[in-house]
Amino acid sequence: MGILVRIVTRNFLTRQGWSRHVAILSNTNSSRNDKQNYSVFNLRNSIMISCGICSAVVGYNIFKDRLSHIIPEFPKVSAASSSRRAQFNFIADVVETTAKSLVYIEIQDTRRMDYFSGKPVTVSNGSGFIVDSSGLILTNAHVVINKPRSNVSVRLTDGRTFMGIVEAVDPVSDLATVRIQCKNLPALKLGESSSLRAGEFVVALGSPLSLSNTVTSGVVSSTQRPSKELGLGGRDINYIQTDAAITFGNSGGPLVNLDGEAIGINSMKVTPGISFAIPIDYAKNFLKLAEEKIKKGKSYGEAPQRRYMGITMLSLTPQIIAELKQRGSQIPESIQQGILVWKVIMGSPSHTSGLMAGDIILNINNQDVKQSADIYDILESQTKVLDMIVLRNAKILKISVVPENPE
Repeated sequence: MGILVRIVTRNFLTRQGWSRHVAILSNTNSSRNDKQNYSVFNLRNSIMISCGICSAVVGYNIFKDRLSHIIPEFPKVSAASSSRRAQFNFIADVVETTAKSLVYIEIQDTRRMDYFSGKPVTVSNGSGFIVDSSGLILTNAHVVINKPRSNVSVRLTDGRTFMGIVEAVDPVSDLATVRIQCKNLPALKLGESSSLRAGEFVVALGSPLSLSNTVTSGVVSSTQRPSKELGLGGRDINYIQTDAAITFGNSGGPLVNLDGEAIGINSMKVTPGISFAIPIDYAKNFLKLAEEKIKKGKSYGEAPQRRYMGITMLSLTPQIIAELKQRGSQIPESIQQGILVWKVIMGSPSHTSGLMAGDIILNINNQDVKQSADIYDILESQTKVLDMIVLRNAKILKISVVPENPE
């Protein structure tokens, strides 16, 4: 009996322990299953989130590409922009170093006074630039000569104005110097036109229409344009041709290179895109000879004492006529020569007679004119009235001019 009770008890205990053991194992397995299920859930969520992010990135890139065709991107402003500006604004650098040497030259008629100011009336103006700090200025001869009973007024970039004296003149090369009583002026460095190349950048400085420090830029078209091609008889000069815009007031102003050196003197414009400058090498030779003669007490060159018309002119050649036609000028095929009126001075005999810039003089007093020298010869004659046949906008006009006698 005791043995039976012991066996039953043992069995009971064994079953109870087994049950407890089974329960423990069951709980353990359940915990393991929960952990496995949780890990699977986390993995599944991670995969879904990753797929969502990838889809969003791909969708954004597709949307961005499509949107770029509709809304253009605007340039971004950064530090690189300012450095790029400093790198490529080379013309501004040239102007900054050279403009202070520019002067404005005004020719005043002492016979006529302005009604409001009481000062002499301005009949012409041009430009020049300082070549010596002692007050020596270089300009074109046609800016300062052939203006009877007139004063030369020079205005600096700082606003100061001085009366100038024409010191040396070379009508053949169209160069002149003006002296003002002022010291310590900023002189412009003179370069070498012989080293100039076609295609090189140049800057033209001047005072067109009385506006100081007007700047235009362009490139050199030719460095060896012979004076004979321009119909300038008597001048043995190879002009610099440039497309930099040169107007009436630019005459006498400097044509400078990117090193800030004067390599030419602005002389004339035939048409927009075709302008000419006197090489600085000729000017340096002119300055040297003028200085030597002045030191010896002699004057260099005298303005010719001929009758005054008040125009600046250019002889037309077949080459120039062809270039004018390419730029839209209405010149008949029958016209192969003549004198182009480049500038008419306000209040001059030509101005009061109705002659205009751009006119082409074909005939004077029944005599065909082919070059500027023909008109100079007529002015030296005793003929009082010049009856001209003029071409203007493809129309033939008759204009009579009475030149002024020199004093």
